[in-house]
Amino acid sequence: MRILASHLALRHRAVARPQAEALMSDQAFKVQKLSQHIGAEVQGIDLSREMGGDVAHALHAAWLDHAVLLFRDQKLSQEDFLRVTSYFGTLAKLTRPAKFFPKGYSRLLPNIMMISNIRENGETIGALPDGEMHFHHDQIHSEIPHNGTLLYSLEIPTHGGDTLFASGYAAYDALDPETKKAIDGKRAHNFYNYGSTLRGKGGVEAHSEAVHPVVRTHEDTGRKALYVNRLMTRSIEGMPEPQSEKLLDKLFEHSERPEFVYRHKWRVGDLLIWDNRCSMHARDDFPSDQRRLMLRTTVEGTVRPY
Repeated sequence: MRILASHLALRHRAVARPQAEALMSDQAFKVQKLSQHIGAEVQGIDLSREMGGDVAHALHAAWLDHAVLLFRDQKLSQEDFLRVTSYFGTLAKLTRPAKFFPKGYSRLLPNIMMISNIRENGETIGALPDGEMHFHHDQIHSEIPHNGTLLYSLEIPTHGGDTLFASGYAAYDALDPETKKAIDGKRAHNFYNYGSTLRGKGGVEAHSEAVHPVVRTHEDTGRKALYVNRLMTRSIEGMPEPQSEKLLDKLFEHSERPEFVYRHKWRVGDLLIWDNRCSMHARDDFPSDQRRLMLRTTVEGTVRPY
C-alpha cells in the first residue's frame, strides 16, 4: 500500500499560507522552447501556490503558442492539480464508464484519472498500465473532444515510458499541395475501445466513436492542424476502403516524422499540459517490472471540431 501512504494521502493536504505567498500575481516566469515546432518549458513557477489572473492568463497564452507546456519539479496535492487544470479551462468529466474504472480511482478526487502499471493482488490499480501506445488525440472519439490534457508524474521507471508529442500544425503546413487538396473538406471516422494502446488491440468492453474533419481549425488560434491519428482514426468518409487506408497511412507516416516531434523524458514532479486540438502524442515501451504512476486530468472541449 506504499502508493496510498506516499502519494495519494496528499488528497487532503490543505496548508494555510500567508496571503502574500499564496497569490502569484506578479511573479515573472520564463518560457524556453523544447523543439522547433512544439513544446516549451515554463521556468520559475511553483504550481502549488495559487496565482493571480494575470499569471494564469499568461500561462494560457503560452499554451496556445506552444501546444505543450512543461513544468518541472512540482509538488502537488490532488486539490492543487484540479486548481491548475482550471487555469486552462473547465475540468472535464471522465468519459470511461464507471463500472470499468480501475480500483485505484477510488483513492482519487472526482475526475482525476490514474495511469499506472502498479498491481495489487494481481490487479492493476490504474488505466493504460503497460507498454507502447500509438499516436493519438485524446477524446477524438467524442462528439466534443477535450481541449487539453494534464499529466503529472509521481513514479517513473529508470528508462523508457517517454511521451512523444507531434505538432499537427507543422504536419499540415508541410503537406504537399496535392495532398492538401485531397483532404480538403474530408471527414474521418474515429473509434476507441477504452484502455487500448495499440490500433485494434485490447481495451475494455466499452467504446466511443465520432466523425470529425481530417483537418481541424483551432478555434482560438485560427491555425489548421492535421487531425487524424494511428490509434483511433479508422476511415475517411466517402472513400472506398483501399483508397481510404492508403491515404490515412500516408498521413500517419507524415504526421509522425521526427522533425515534428518533441520527445519528453520524464522526471518525478513533471507536469505537462498539451493541446489536443493541434497535437497528438504517443508513449514508448518501458520495463514492466518497474513502477510507473501518473495522475491525469482533462480540459473540457468548447466547440465541435471544424
